[in-house]
Amino acid sequence: MSDKVRTILSESPAMRWTVLFIVAFTMMVGYLINDIMSPLESILCLPVEQGGLGWDSSDYGFFSGAGSIMNVYLLMLFFSGLILDKMGTRFTGLLACSLMISGVLIKLYAITTHFDTTSIYIPIYNHNIPQSAAYASLGFSLFGVGYEMCGITVSKAMVRWFTGHELAMAMGIQLAMARLGTAAALSISAPLARHLTLSAPLTAGLLLLIISIIAWFVYCVIDRRLDYQTKGQITIEDEDEKFHFSDLGTTLKNPGFWIITLFCVLFYSALNPFLKFATRLMEIKYSIPSDIAGMFTSIAPFATIILTPLFGRIYDKYGRGVSIIILGTGILSIAHLGFSLPVHSSSIAIGLILLFSIGYSLTPAALWPCIPKIIPLRCLGTAYAMIFFIQNFGRSIIPMFVGRANETDPSYTTSMIIFASTAFAAMCVAMIMLVVDKKKGYGLQKPNIR
Repeated sequence: MSDKVRTILSESPAMRWTVLFIVAFTMMVGYLINDIMSPLESILCLPVEQGGLGWDSSDYGFFSGAGSIMNVYLLMLFFSGLILDKMGTRFTGLLACSLMISGVLIKLYAITTHFDTTSIYIPIYNHNIPQSAAYASLGFSLFGVGYEMCGITVSKAMVRWFTGHELAMAMGIQLAMARLGTAAALSISAPLARHLTLSAPLTAGLLLLIISIIAWFVYCVIDRRLDYQTKGQITIEDEDEKFHFSDLGTTLKNPGFWIITLFCVLFYSALNPFLKFATRLMEIKYSIPSDIAGMFTSIAPFATIILTPLFGRIYDKYGRGVSIIILGTGILSIAHLGFSLPVHSSSIAIGLILLFSIGYSLTPAALWPCIPKIIPLRCLGTAYAMIFFIQNFGRSIIPMFVGRANETDPSYTTSMIIFASTAFAAMCVAMIMLVVDKKKGYGLQKPNIR
């Protein structure tokens, strides 16, 4: 984006923050629905006559990883990036919301329909699962396409509007709102399901999704108005800022891209899948009642609502982005190791969740603002898509391993060691990132505000 365009955009801070609220709200709803069934593992595993669906830990593990299946095995996330860079944020955001709505409708069908006892064999899992789990996984997988498409669209929209301004803080606020969605899912989903119906949490999420697609239409009006205001003067994207397929080669040859990608695979494999198992961990290991176990888990995303924008502001003003990332992953490793210890006090569980929250906030606050310093804006959507695409391998595989591990070791010791090892590996990659930044001069340790 040219300096002249940035001057025009910086003249309207109200427009920037309005755009931020709209796109962040849409992403918040996506996060809420992504985790809406995480606290329901205990209910889902109950027999049908007791109000459950008769799943076991392996069925739930497959379902938890299903959100990444289409993105990984059908390359949908990669194509999402191409669509974003060619069609822009307005079209891609509407498409993402539509896909998320479609996926939620299929999930609702899966959990509200009475199927017979016939199971379905899943080749990629080498396991038979109930029909309800199979259809729910299909819906979650389709939702996952829209969810990840929405993620890269929101990221590119914020880079476009906030480059040269409060980029890390804006991304921190967006992440905080996303965590609010996760926190809401973890804290209210189980009570809604127990006191109303199993489908009640998902139905509430569907209604919010409908509101979010309406909000995205408002974003389209604002963004189109910006195009209109600059028509005849300058274009939003100069010719040298437009995406060309040859840019893929440039991105793939960039060592910073591969280091960031590997880091994301490891870090988010230690982060997001943990939250899907954390409620059950609280119930089994720390004897916390099922009605409030999700609230214990929701401490982490609630804490990030305050901490992530704060850490983002620190990066904007003082820099040291990679140092913040290293510190965050180190803290995350320690928290996971703590959960693996043979200690069963609920007070210890709260302390570890708070420690987890700090790592949960520190790393993303610095990570995502670093990427635009490595990748040009014209191919940022495709770069985000490729990062998310490769990252989804870990997010789809780790829950399946953890689900199997929990069957053989219900104490959660093995699964928490898996998470801790993954987080430690991410920290090692972040140290390599620091060395490469010094050699290549990406400026990852420099402040964002110019």
